[in-house]
Amino acid sequence: MTADTPPPVPSRAAVMDDVAALAGVSAMTVSRVLNTPEKVRAQTRARVLAAMRELDYRPNSAARMLVTGRSGVLGVVSFDTTLYGPASTLYGIEQAARAADYTVSIASLSALTRAAIEDGVDRLRAQSVEGAIVLAPHRSAAAGLRGLPPDFPVVVVGAGDDLPVPVAAVDNRAGGVRVTRHLLSLGHRTVWHIAGPADWIDASERVVGWRSVLEAEGRPVPVPLQSSDWSPRSGYELGRRLAADPAVTAVFAANDPMALGLLRALREAGRRVPEDVSVAGFDDVPESPYFAPPLTSVRQPFGEVGRHAVRLLLERMADPLADGARNRPPLTVEPELVVRESTAAPPVS
Repeated sequence: MTADTPPPVPSRAAVMDDVAALAGVSAMTVSRVLNTPEKVRAQTRARVLAAMRELDYRPNSAARMLVTGRSGVLGVVSFDTTLYGPASTLYGIEQAARAADYTVSIASLSALTRAAIEDGVDRLRAQSVEGAIVLAPHRSAAAGLRGLPPDFPVVVVGAGDDLPVPVAAVDNRAGGVRVTRHLLSLGHRTVWHIAGPADWIDASERVVGWRSVLEAEGRPVPVPLQSSDWSPRSGYELGRRLAADPAVTAVFAANDPMALGLLRALREAGRRVPEDVSVAGFDDVPESPYFAPPLTSVRQPFGEVGRHAVRLLLERMADPLADGARNRPPLTVEPELVVRESTAAPPVS
């Protein structure tokens, strides 16, 4: 381009009138397709949608809200989405929201204190979200959830069962039960446990499931080893203690990364998996089939949890002041035990 050549003029974004002209309808009909599509004939609606795609038309959300009174946006208050569980749950919520014709706005928190949760919800309300899903895996989040305004629709994922809002969660107790029963069924006398961080509800519920099976079967209940986080490092450090005990023949780690650290500790101690020690994890992360050996784990249906959370939120949005949610038990989803080569019968003594 020379000095005398004018700069290129950027193409103008398509507006509603452009769509109307291309589709051969009025701008009012385009508006109805966007806001009340059920009132437009299928053939006309298809023609308008085709014109939108051809022109790459993007509706103005502010204008749409003026017409419908809805923003079409759901909020999510999240914490520590670097972890597999919260990240997968967030993805499941986004997919379910998209299927319901909503977009998602996220407020990320560095802590789950009452002030942080209230601030996150306030930030989302300032963006005109219609309701919010709070990922609250910590017990410390309960106070913040109880302090939310009663007229704003909120659903919680992963919290306890004593909150005044609807709750969707994986049944972590059932997961702990299933993996413990599996290990006992192989012939192990008992099962040791590397537990997740104490303030995490998921971790404590997995402990409850594990302990309930051992007690019901009249088996010894070893003291669970409590980790400070969910990392492979924690699994390795606690695993070294277990690896030094010849009585240990089966270990249930509260998540797969800790199981990975445990596998290394056992290998360094010269203890074979599963010939000497069986190891099972929780979460069934995508890498679990490629551990050495492939890891038996409990698979969490995060997509189903996301769908339940969005459905509960839409119900709550339809009637924000309904009292029924206060007495409703959490909507839980059953996890699945995936058996692989890391678990087997104990060594013959």
